[in-house]
Amino acid sequence: MRTESDSIGPIQIPTDKFYGASTQRAVNNFPVSDRRFSRSMIEALGVIKWAAALTNQDLGKLDSKLAKAIADAAAEVAQGKHDDHFVVDVFQTGSGTSTNMNANEVIANLANLKLGSKLGTKKPIHPNDHVNMGQSSNDVIPTAIHVASALGLQNRLLPALKILENALTKKAIAFKNIIKIGRTHLQDATPITLGQEFSGYATQIKKGIARIQAALEGLQELAIGGTAVGTGINTHPQFAKRVCEKLSAKTKFKFREAENHFEAQSSKDACLFASGAVKTVAVSIMKIVNDLRWLSSGPRCAIFEIELPTLQAGSSIMPGKVNPVIPEALAQIAAQVIGNDAAITIGCQSGNFELNVMMPLIASNLLESIELLSTGSQMLAEKCVDGIKANKKRCEDLVEQSLAMVTSLAPVLGYDESTRIAKEAFKNGETIREILTEKKILSKEKIDKLLDPKTMLTPGE
Repeated sequence: MRTESDSIGPIQIPTDKFYGASTQRAVNNFPVSDRRFSRSMIEALGVIKWAAALTNQDLGKLDSKLAKAIADAAAEVAQGKHDDHFVVDVFQTGSGTSTNMNANEVIANLANLKLGSKLGTKKPIHPNDHVNMGQSSNDVIPTAIHVASALGLQNRLLPALKILENALTKKAIAFKNIIKIGRTHLQDATPITLGQEFSGYATQIKKGIARIQAALEGLQELAIGGTAVGTGINTHPQFAKRVCEKLSAKTKFKFREAENHFEAQSSKDACLFASGAVKTVAVSIMKIVNDLRWLSSGPRCAIFEIELPTLQAGSSIMPGKVNPVIPEALAQIAAQVIGNDAAITIGCQSGNFELNVMMPLIASNLLESIELLSTGSQMLAEKCVDGIKANKKRCEDLVEQSLAMVTSLAPVLGYDESTRIAKEAFKNGETIREILTEKKILSKEKIDKLLDPKTMLTPGE
């Protein structure tokens, strides 16, 4: 252990750790969970500190030698070389000050080691005076949330959703001529093609992609430069603009200074909007995977209009059983994302005066949702949707058996007579075609025409 001091007094820190007194106090104060900030959040903090150091150098605020040491150390943090030294629990002070100081202290110690100093000396580089120059936790943490979330959506979730959309679209095309029975209220309805059904799934994901893209607009605005309460005290007037330019160049994503720093620090509305878009995609996926589970149910005693890929044994006691494991996993992912959004909603309500004080919670949940859906969407496409097969004969047989086929008779025989025929068919265990033929209600030609499922797939005259 080594001893360091801060404004509260001396404190013991493990000798092999790059963080300092502020971080150690947070570790001691918040032994809440095993949850730490994700790689994407640490990467964002590293990139922000890198951009801030170089900007302060450009503005003549920071000596070039110190700036280079800080920038190099921050780049290593961004690259993930020192993640083991980011140890503060997610459930901490609501501003995220402990995590900002964790970054400041790690970067300062790394930079000082590069310059020949020892851990904990704070010389020649001080975590507050130099690494945190022109910044506050109150603008750094919301900036990091936006950077990490925007990059996660742009580089992870959107490509994964595109893969899923393409997989569903391919199945919609492949199944376009397979006629099956539609279902409403989980009851038989009029015919539809399996391709039409899958086209609905593909369009859900397509619209979800558009919603995610719309959410990126708000995340482009960064709070950096507002410092403590949004006024920008202790920072250069050009600092925010230049940091945003460096971040944009580094990440290949267009960031800009917040239109209003008071809004950017006191509210997290852009994060809530993004979470809402992510949640909507999760709800869409929940609907899709539950349909896949129903459609593949069986194989002998249920619907079984489609067959999912066989991935693993489904039971430890029932030999030969196969379960829809990928849809089940995605349903659980969707449930977690929906729960995360509920927590984010509560967190975003806590913008008290000039600062939101639930930012660590918002950050952790939003980034987890993005990561879960990114991984899950690609997994659903590649391990499930790509391998779906249609059971054409089963689809055709169920169409013929469906009492809903009587719907096409209503314009000819009337609703009441058609209802009577449907009830009689159900009572006798017969098809609509059999009742019409036995009772000689219509000619064979007329029956064949009216009960042709192909005529029921689009609007008619």
